[in-house]
Amino acid sequence: MQYKSLEILVGFFVSIAIAALFFLALQVSNFSALKDNGSYNVNAHFEDVGGLKTKSLVSMAGVPIGRVTEIRFDTNKFDALVTMRIDSRYNALPSDTSASILTSGLLGEKYIGLTPGGLDDSLQEGSTIELTQSALVLERLISQFLFNSSNKSE
Repeated sequence: MQYKSLEILVGFFVSIAIAALFFLALQVSNFSALKDNGSYNVNAHFEDVGGLKTKSLVSMAGVPIGRVTEIRFDTNKFDALVTMRIDSRYNALPSDTSASILTSGLLGEKYIGLTPGGLDDSLQEGSTIELTQSALVLERLISQFLFNSSNKSE
C-alpha cells in the first residue's frame, strides 16, 4: 500500500513538470504576444518569399503588430501573395507603407518588416501594399559573387 501512494505522488509531480514544460514552450514560441482583439487583413506581392512561413511575425519599428496568415502563388502576376493579419490597434498605417522580408539574425527566421509612408489615408481591410522588397537569399548572393569573380579573372 505504501508503494501505491508513492507512485501516485511521483505521477502527480511528473504531470506538474509536463504542464510546466508546456507553459514554458508557449511562452518561448511567442504565441501569446499577439492576441486577436480584432484585426484586419492586408496583402503584399513578393518576387521571392525565401523561407517565410505562415504565423511569421509582422513588425514595425521592431514591435510585433501582426502575423502572416497565408502565403500562396498568384497565377496572374506569377509571384507570391502574402496575406498578413494586422492588429486593429494599428489601424492608422499609411496606405503607402512598404513591406520587406527580413531575417532575425544571420540565419534566423524570416519575418515581415513594415516601414510607414507619408500619406494621410490608411490601410484598410483587403488593402494591398504596393512597395515590397523580397527576401535576401544567401545562396543567390554567393552564386552571384562566385560568378562575377570568375568573370573578372578571365
